[in-house]
This record gives sequence, C-alpha cells and structure tokens, in this order.
Amino acid sequence: MDVYEAVDTRRAVRAFSDKPVPTEVLERVLAAAMRAPSSGNLQPWHVYVVTGEPLAELKRRATARALAGDPGDEREYPMYPAELTPPYLDRFSAAAAQRYKALGIERDDPDRPKKIAALNSEGFGAPVVLFCYLDQMMGPGQWGDAGMYLQTVMLLLRAEGLHSCPQVMWTMYRKTVSQIVGADDGLVLFCGVSVGFEKEGVPPLRTGRADMAETVSFIGV
Repeated sequence: MDVYEAVDTRRAVRAFSDKPVPTEVLERVLAAAMRAPSSGNLQPWHVYVVTGEPLAELKRRATARALAGDPGDEREYPMYPAELTPPYLDRFSAAAAQRYKALGIERDDPDRPKKIAALNSEGFGAPVVLFCYLDQMMGPGQWGDAGMYLQTVMLLLRAEGLHSCPQVMWTMYRKTVSQIVGADDGLVLFCGVSVGFEKEGVPPLRTGRADMAETVSFIGV
C-alpha cells in the first residue's frame, strides 16, 4: 500500500470483527516499527500485545468496572488540558458528537458515560489490543517518540489490511490492565491500541480535520 493511501485510510475504527489477526503479521509490523524515530535512540516504548483468553478476561474486568460507574484509577497524566479553549474545544466537541452518535449514543442519554466506557473497555470488539507503556523517568520528548512509534505501527497495520483505534481510555483502568500484562510498577500506561479487521456492514466514520491553513504556516515560500 502506498504511504499516502495508508495515511488517508487510517482512522480510528470502532467496530471490529472477531476474525483473528495472524501472529506473524503482528510480529512483522512491530519489527518494522522499531525503525520509528527516537530522539537519542532511547526507544522508550514498552509494548504488551494481548489477545486470546487474557484479553477476554481483561475486557470482562474492565467492562464490569465501566458498567458499575467506576470513575477509574487515579490519573497518572491528564487525558486533556483542564481548560480547553477554541479552536481546540470546538474540534473536540464536534468530533465527540459525531463519533458517539454513530455508535448510537445520544448526547442527552443519562447513561452516556457508562455506555461510552463500556464500548471502550470492550476494545470495540477487537481481537488484539496493544498496550504502550513508558518508564516514569521519561519526559515530553519521549512521549512524543512514543506517539511517532504508534503512528508508525498504525500505518504498517493499514499496509497489512488491518485497522486500529488508539484508546487513552485504558488509562482509566490501568491497574486492571497491569494485573493482566504484569507491567512493572515503574511504567506508566500511555494508551492501548485496538487492532483487527473492520466489521462488515457498519457505516465507516471519518471525523473531519481542520483546514491546513489553520495549523500550518509556510515561511519563506
């Protein structure tokens, strides 16, 4: 797949089929992703690939917490800034409304938070979830490296005909995730990435993007 096509077709899929993902494909993707940029070559990411019964058990535990209205574990880092202002707030609100309406959850539904959490904790049906951790000592530069690494992974997944959905939501249940993957106490969960084949018959959702002029400035051109 052409790299432009991979970028254009990558999106956060929220409806996966239960078709298994071959282990050799995951190994090929993750091996190639090791070439992702990394300042100082620290390669700060620690990734756990969870599937099969361990993932099923994790989903059961996390979903039980979600449906019980569990607010989640103490945050290790903020998911978003405390005070979002325009244009960021506008983009966030528009995307959230579009995303969850497509999932059949209306904004005025009193059970909206539980339903959203439960859908997320199921990994949207994905048969594989990758959990990316960083050492507690790492700073903003290394978190940026982890983001570039995960983007590389997601583009390589597209080249294999797979889709993905990065989910910071998993940090809400980080202790439950740690119980399953056995992550060291000195590691911070960055996010999970659900991986699989897109479920057929579900209308695809593609959120909009800002006009390039809003985010890019050409100097000296």
